[in-house]
Amino acid sequence: MTTELTQRQITSSVANRIEEMKGEGLLVAPNYSVSNALSSAYYALTNSNSGNLLGKCTQDSIYNALLDMVTQGLSPAKTQCYFIPYGNKVKLMRSYFGTMKVVKQLPEVKDIYAEVIYEGDNVEIKNVEGRKVLVKHDTNWLNQDNPIIGAYCIIEKVDGEKVLTIMTKKEIDKAWGQSKNKTVQNNFPQEMAKRTVINRAAKQFFNTSDDNDLFIDAVNRTTANEYDDERNVKDITPEQDDSESIDSFLGEPLPEAADEETKQPKDVTPSEDTAQELTEAPESAQMPEPEELHEPEQTELFEQLGDLYD
Repeated sequence: MTTELTQRQITSSVANRIEEMKGEGLLVAPNYSVSNALSSAYYALTNSNSGNLLGKCTQDSIYNALLDMVTQGLSPAKTQCYFIPYGNKVKLMRSYFGTMKVVKQLPEVKDIYAEVIYEGDNVEIKNVEGRKVLVKHDTNWLNQDNPIIGAYCIIEKVDGEKVLTIMTKKEIDKAWGQSKNKTVQNNFPQEMAKRTVINRAAKQFFNTSDDNDLFIDAVNRTTANEYDDERNVKDITPEQDDSESIDSFLGEPLPEAADEETKQPKDVTPSEDTAQELTEAPESAQMPEPEELHEPEQTELFEQLGDLYD
């Protein structure tokens, strides 16, 4: 057990470090309020389904998770990120909405979207100067009842270039094999397939970006958290009901604090996501199951997602 941090302690320590990082070249996203995000994070940490994480997790892990959140311009109130306890440490995780948001913050990115490939679909891809290019994807809406055979994500740049990432179902299954959230993946395979290919696309994109190292470091750490290698951390996670729904996997939106500061930084933030590939994790290794995997309310969120790239 650790001494619980106060909201003032959290806000001041993280805000002070962010100011120092600005002097080192970090650009904070436009229209992003650090104080608002920290207030939402404080609410999320103290009202976790796993209890008050401020009292049970180390101060260093809390500080680092919040710092990575602010560096990437994310907010738990907008279901862009969430906090998961591993033993006595808390780690920041991005939702795929958060990943999309960070990618879109890049000045060279116009849009990002993903699609599932079903049995019966006609997909044609060609290689142009060493890059895969989607030529066509013909489908029938009834194919949605057919087995999934793959998924792809396209990151569209402002110069017109479209960066394609495509995965077969075998590759997706291999990635899922490292996760304990198989109930959600089995019940909602379309959405989870998109999530997997979006994460891979973002990772590859950020690996080649020229953004500030402080930002990229935060992106990489957050991505690595999803495929954590600290297998020897004592698992203090309570047993989860096998009937877990996608609501619990993606979480619920958090209310914005009424007295939050509304002043917004003028700086502009760059990008996001990288890290150890899920499929690279040793198959024999056992990751401690998170005590809480809290993301957005699924019903309305995937309706919103459909507007973006479904």
